[in-house]
Amino acid sequence: MNHTLRLSLAFFIAFIGYCAPGVSQNTITQTIRGVVSDGDNNQRLAGASVKLVGTETGTITDSIGNFRLINIPIGRYSLQISSVWYETVTIPEVLLEAGKEKVLSVALKESAQQLSETVIRSSRPPSFSSIQTITIEQTLRFAATFFDPARLATSFPGVVAANDQANGLVIRGNSPTGTQWRLEGVEIVNPNHLSNAGTFSDRPTQTGGGTNILSAQLMERADFMTGAFPAQYGNVLGGVMDVHLRKGNDQKHEFMGQAGLIGVDFAAEGPISRKNKSSYLINYRYSFTGLLALMGIKFGGEDIRFQDISFNLSFPTRKAGHFTVFGMAGVSSNVFKAERDTLQWKFQKDGFDIEFKNRMGALGVTHSINLGRNTTWKTVLAASGLETRREGYVLSKTTFNRFFVQLDAFKKTRYSLATSLSHKLSANWQLQEGLNLTYQEDSVQINNRGISKGKMQGLIVQPYFLLTGKLAPRLTVQAGLHYLSYTYNKTNSLEPRASVRYNATDRTALTLSYGLHSQLQLPQTYLSLKNSDTRSDIFPNVLLGFTKAQHVVLGFEKSLRKQASLKVEAYYQSLFNVPIAKNDPIVSYRVIPAFSTLNLIEGFTDAELANKGTGKNYGVEVTYQQYLGKDFYALITGSLYNSTYKGQDGVERSTRFNGNHTFSFAGGKEFRQRPNRTFGVNLRVLWLGGYRDSPIDLEASRSSGQTSYKVNELYTIKMKDYFRPDVRIFWKRHKPNYTRTWSIDIQNVSNTKNEAYSYYDILQRQIVQQFQLGMVPVINYRVEF
Repeated sequence: MNHTLRLSLAFFIAFIGYCAPGVSQNTITQTIRGVVSDGDNNQRLAGASVKLVGTETGTITDSIGNFRLINIPIGRYSLQISSVWYETVTIPEVLLEAGKEKVLSVALKESAQQLSETVIRSSRPPSFSSIQTITIEQTLRFAATFFDPARLATSFPGVVAANDQANGLVIRGNSPTGTQWRLEGVEIVNPNHLSNAGTFSDRPTQTGGGTNILSAQLMERADFMTGAFPAQYGNVLGGVMDVHLRKGNDQKHEFMGQAGLIGVDFAAEGPISRKNKSSYLINYRYSFTGLLALMGIKFGGEDIRFQDISFNLSFPTRKAGHFTVFGMAGVSSNVFKAERDTLQWKFQKDGFDIEFKNRMGALGVTHSINLGRNTTWKTVLAASGLETRREGYVLSKTTFNRFFVQLDAFKKTRYSLATSLSHKLSANWQLQEGLNLTYQEDSVQINNRGISKGKMQGLIVQPYFLLTGKLAPRLTVQAGLHYLSYTYNKTNSLEPRASVRYNATDRTALTLSYGLHSQLQLPQTYLSLKNSDTRSDIFPNVLLGFTKAQHVVLGFEKSLRKQASLKVEAYYQSLFNVPIAKNDPIVSYRVIPAFSTLNLIEGFTDAELANKGTGKNYGVEVTYQQYLGKDFYALITGSLYNSTYKGQDGVERSTRFNGNHTFSFAGGKEFRQRPNRTFGVNLRVLWLGGYRDSPIDLEASRSSGQTSYKVNELYTIKMKDYFRPDVRIFWKRHKPNYTRTWSIDIQNVSNTKNEAYSYYDILQRQIVQQFQLGMVPVINYRVEF
């Protein structure tokens, strides 16, 4: 951290010098353009009105739905789009900068009744309940998100990071393993670097990591859903991060470069053929810690490196539809090498060499085409793969020879096809049917006081249909059916989904959503190896069924004046069919009568399991959102919740993620010092209930040489509340044809010591309390041209 603080101080001195007064400039202008279409059949809308709210500036779309607003002074705007017999849409927080045109794609919803009030939203949400839309502009504005949509999601109610070092998400009390990542409509493998970051055992996870591999520069939006998912989403219990990519500028070449304590980034976009309106968008990133490592400087005593590349190519055609080719790839590593001097060994880890490597990639093609005026066919073909390997070596205290003691090796490959037909039956009714097919291969090898190893492959089949429409002018319903089948062990589930939305007034709505959901087990759970002389008991868990949940969400929404809104949601999630220890398992630090897969993040078990466990997550959430208007924005969220489970002994306990409450404030103010200069201050405060820990039996731990818990008191310790204030300060300056921005993010500006977990340290022979990250300053310089 000393190196980081020194570098941050140097950058900050340069930052202050940069903020010194300069010579006033003339106002710089830019272009806003895009296309307006019918959201149900993808037909372009001619004659739609496009207006900048609060100004006299506006235009109408041409015969093919295109619009262009030129010579618009740089700044932030709200854009209002309306058309006869369509709902009016207002897109807030549109940022217009000198270095980049603003290109938008707007979908309108046809209505049999002309509405008098606007609907404030950035896109048509796929769900009636429990959904937030994340934009690239928010990742650039919210404090200490480090351009990662998952870290930004912790500002939403009921969403908590599993650890400061990573972006794994605990959603409404569910383990991070219940989170699903999607890219362009298909489920992909874990798209994060350093998937072992912040875990209790330093082992890799299935859904989180140190930072996202997909650059936010490519993101058009991410639909983040936290429960009662509509019929097109399956194989998930906790939450969905559904990322959609934007197209590159098809008329002019644009570039972005940035450098900071996260890394160096370079992005480029532009036309491949202006005549055919094809375009490219590409981004490359290399970690700052990797650059330090190349110079022989370690970060926190570790050699941490990562790099990634991502792209999206767009190819529209006149008659064959619209094709895109997208991809991402990333490699990362974390190497800890012990000092060859035992006098410097203070903790257990100091006597080990630990090497971790992570590789991930995804490649896909999308195709969409209109089949007549009222039917749209969309298909996505994608392949994604992930390989992680962690090796642990204990050192001799005399010769420092290395002895191999730990291995965690995972491989996962998905080959996916997602195809859907969307029919606009009338102005009020739409039907969608689709099929998701995924051939999945998993390979696991874990060797550490218990073994999980082997290979498995099977087809995940998920057909669905979804009907949406209005039963009355103010009453909208959504009903669907989802089917999940896994051919590896011949398990399946038929899942009904339904939602109702009642617009009591033009500004007030009530929602009710229900869904039956299910999810596959972790591969290390299926492939756990039980020590036994009976051949049939070698892999006792390969026939486990899905974990399932009934989910109900009741919501109240009110649109307030000046682009603000209030949302209240109450939810109840009843989990069942949860794998727990079967009969009387061997009592050890891994397998106890209270074992449940609901508490797993990266762990494994050598016990025989049965789908007989249950769990409950229920609570109430409140969200107040003020979109950025008059240079101010705010997002205030809070929740009260409870998360419990029952294991083999039938005792109801808190899950390890039962923090009971969350509170988040995110807000900021921008100051226009001169026509082409902006200074901004952003604040984010997280106040969360502490997770649960288990008391450690000190004498048993000393005797066994490993952490041994008091098995009858599992998760009975509630850690202290988590408190973390973050600050982001930026200075933006516009010149003709480019924009440059200096910023400093300080995570945990109060340097609060938040508890992480406790363990028995074999070197100190006592219980050691681990804490999460302290103050983390990140300076960044960004230029767009």
